[in-house]
Amino acid sequence: MRLLHTSDWHLGQNFMGKSRHAEHQALIDWLMARTEEHAVDAVLIAGDIFDTGAPPSYARELYSQLVVRLHEAGVALLLLGGNHDSVATLRESSALLEYLSAHVVPSAQAPDSQVRVLPTRRRDGAAEPGCVVCAIPFIRARDVMQTEFGQSAEDKQQLLLRSIQGYYQAVYEAADTLREKLSAEIGRKLPLIATGHLTTVGASATESVREIYVGALDAFPTAAFPPVDYLALGHIHRPQKVAGLEHIRYSGSPIALSFDEASQQKEMLLVEIDESGLHPITPLPVPAFQKLVALRGNLKSLAEDFRRVAQDATHERPAWLEVTVAEDDYLSDLPARIQAMAEDLPVEVLRIRRERGNAQAQLSDESGVTLDELDPHDVFARRLEQEELADDLRAALTERYRAIVASTAEDAA
Repeated sequence: MRLLHTSDWHLGQNFMGKSRHAEHQALIDWLMARTEEHAVDAVLIAGDIFDTGAPPSYARELYSQLVVRLHEAGVALLLLGGNHDSVATLRESSALLEYLSAHVVPSAQAPDSQVRVLPTRRRDGAAEPGCVVCAIPFIRARDVMQTEFGQSAEDKQQLLLRSIQGYYQAVYEAADTLREKLSAEIGRKLPLIATGHLTTVGASATESVREIYVGALDAFPTAAFPPVDYLALGHIHRPQKVAGLEHIRYSGSPIALSFDEASQQKEMLLVEIDESGLHPITPLPVPAFQKLVALRGNLKSLAEDFRRVAQDATHERPAWLEVTVAEDDYLSDLPARIQAMAEDLPVEVLRIRRERGNAQAQLSDESGVTLDELDPHDVFARRLEQEELADDLRAALTERYRAIVASTAEDAA
């Protein structure tokens, strides 16, 4: 059986005022081509199908389109709820979607109700079981545990860890029982896989990943998962193995959801598995349907970077930029200067950042001088001495500071 493992689509994301509609449409088209090219039996989306609990109408349309197109192609679909997804939103159409070969698992319910059987592709109008799945979505604490009055934060954390581990084990036992029954009926051993939408120990996240167990459980230990043939995880947007294990994987998000993901090669995972076990996993690189670029430098170098980035963009599909300004970040008209650089170029500046040094001012010295003995200009001069700046920049900053102090003094008078 061949599975395509993906996660964290975040349909409906509003990216700094920009819609991702065109990217997600292109992603669906790309996905359909890959399922045909690689004869995929089922697609598994491990959580965060939508970006919000109340997705816009176009996001719901894309969701419906994905279900229908995969059904028409004879490809099963397993959809797991994530921490961004609304349980009610996913549940409202789940019964209907079962008729379109789509299994929707919005939340953690009774363990035996979380077991799904994914079929092989319907090439001759018929299908047979391909694998048994412990279909576990994002687990909310209230789904698996009850706290007691007086428990400490550490007690609650340990209880949550044990509760999630126990839930995985219970679903695994129910799935294994069904697996043995079906394997006896068809005369071959069915593989057993599991899913999850959570942070595991050692996983590497990005700035767009929202912490989901704040104050309770930061990361789930790898050893606490049951012994399945493959574990398909979501929530972390960077594709990676967990603890170096081949069979425990984050597929990562298929599009960059923040600027710090822009340099990542996004991918989906082609997983081939049968009665003999897991075969080598094949990452399928996903093209970047929208160019995101994070730039850093002073005004001179940024002007050159803008022209370089523009060479690979068009006015119909401009590059989206995040600009971090160094050295010149003291300028009050910085946003206007940056936007002026972008004029007539196929680029759009979505965010401007000013770089600030992290060094703390150390104004006392060996002579024991205190702040009471210094005027504002002395304080500024001593702070400036801690920075390695060109003479002209140092003079400009001093002049700007003196003007601010003078203006403040006039207002006070």
